[in-house]
Amino acid sequence: MIMPESMAWELRRIRKTFGPAVANDDVSLLLRAGEIHGLVGENGSGKSTLIKTLSGAHQPDSGEVLCAGEPVQLDSPLAARALGVATVFQEFSLVPDLTVAENILLGRWPGRAYRLDWRSMRETAKTVLDGLGIAIATDALVRELSKAHQQMIEIAKAMAARANLFVLDEPTTALGASEAGHLHDLLLRMREAGAAILYVSHRLDEVVRLADVVTVMRNGRIVSPADATPLDVAAIIKLMIGEEVREHYGKVSANAGEPLLEVVDISTERGVRGVSFTLRRGEVLGLGGMLGAGRSEIAGALFGVDRLTSGEIRRNGRSLQLRSPADAVAAGIALLAEDRKADGLFFNLTGARNMTTATLGAYGRALWFDLEQEQRTSRALIERLRIAPQAEYELPDRLSGGNQQKLLLGRWLGAGADVFILDEPTQGIDVGAKVAIYHLINELVRAGKGVILISSDDKELFSISDRIAIVQRGRIARFAEASELRKADLLETTAGGMNV
Repeated sequence: MIMPESMAWELRRIRKTFGPAVANDDVSLLLRAGEIHGLVGENGSGKSTLIKTLSGAHQPDSGEVLCAGEPVQLDSPLAARALGVATVFQEFSLVPDLTVAENILLGRWPGRAYRLDWRSMRETAKTVLDGLGIAIATDALVRELSKAHQQMIEIAKAMAARANLFVLDEPTTALGASEAGHLHDLLLRMREAGAAILYVSHRLDEVVRLADVVTVMRNGRIVSPADATPLDVAAIIKLMIGEEVREHYGKVSANAGEPLLEVVDISTERGVRGVSFTLRRGEVLGLGGMLGAGRSEIAGALFGVDRLTSGEIRRNGRSLQLRSPADAVAAGIALLAEDRKADGLFFNLTGARNMTTATLGAYGRALWFDLEQEQRTSRALIERLRIAPQAEYELPDRLSGGNQQKLLLGRWLGAGADVFILDEPTQGIDVGAKVAIYHLINELVRAGKGVILISSDDKELFSISDRIAIVQRGRIARFAEASELRKADLLETTAGGMNV
């Protein structure tokens, strides 16, 4: 659906509380047709609550929502969709085992109850895809698509439902630079067609590049409305956290010591092919490359998730037999997985207990368990890492993304690890939490630990790493000091510019 220029969505003086906590306090926002509106703020600033109000998942305590100047009632997600609001969350709402066409027209399949019109479904889906400039086969299964293509199918699904307001929540969190570029091109085409787009992201550089206007939230309130916010990353950071961040990364360079981990020509059944490198004490070794290049698969091999088919991993000069993650933990190797929700946290345990799961044997065995000692350990880690105090008794899903990442780092610090494999450690967390993670990496370096950093944020990768290995198709295509590489080298190598 193309919106007339006069049509706009407006949130007017929205207030939403959860018990004594005020999530949104007198928030007003104007979303115009043909405009990309950036919404930024730290975790806990009120962005998510505002998104859920627009999507019909939350009802405000006071205030109103207007469409084209008329008050509307978004009392459920179905009501919001019926009025043209499409919200694309970080977790997609696609059905993996259905085709692209079936997902695009989900709930609106043409035909009759016992006789679907498959030809019409494919043609309609193709028309939507062509209109968006998306070249994906309509009969492809969604589970076989990349994250970037799944993101585009979510948008195509919304377009097919004749949405006029698109709300995108952290749309590039799981995308590399190239995939994010394709998504941005698509959003620009949608803007030109007259769509209103609310773009919520922690990646401030892309917000500044993409958005026409930006609204900044802090502590549930708007601290800088769209007409007053400069399109400048440093200025936005200052508005978000209430102070100036002079050094975003604050890299600490330590003198690299003896080898901590030696990886010798390893291969796995999951596509790692002949990878070799040495990680030294006091070093951050970056793994760069596109999504699907094999970076996470290398991490899996080092953590005992995937068995080696050839090659060797040495720790302090001794060959390791990593039959499981337990073997890796015993060898002092820690993994902060890319998907902290699926592969890292236990959501049925408190934040405090999440940090002691790797060292339960230290607190007792069989019928005796020292709960007080466990509590002292977790409290010390909470204080050291500046984790929200409620993590001691709250479940992880009640904590911000930044606090969740700190819980996982606390787990491995408590386990006494020397080798830290950090797979996208700042993905989906706000700028304040990112700075905290960078400081923790610096602490590890000072303490003589070794860090393997996997990051799709090129600026982060270059700023934090001492050396960088560029991964392509499961191999290391290039290895150099970070100071000797340019972003162009990374792009050229990952695009296939080098023979591997």
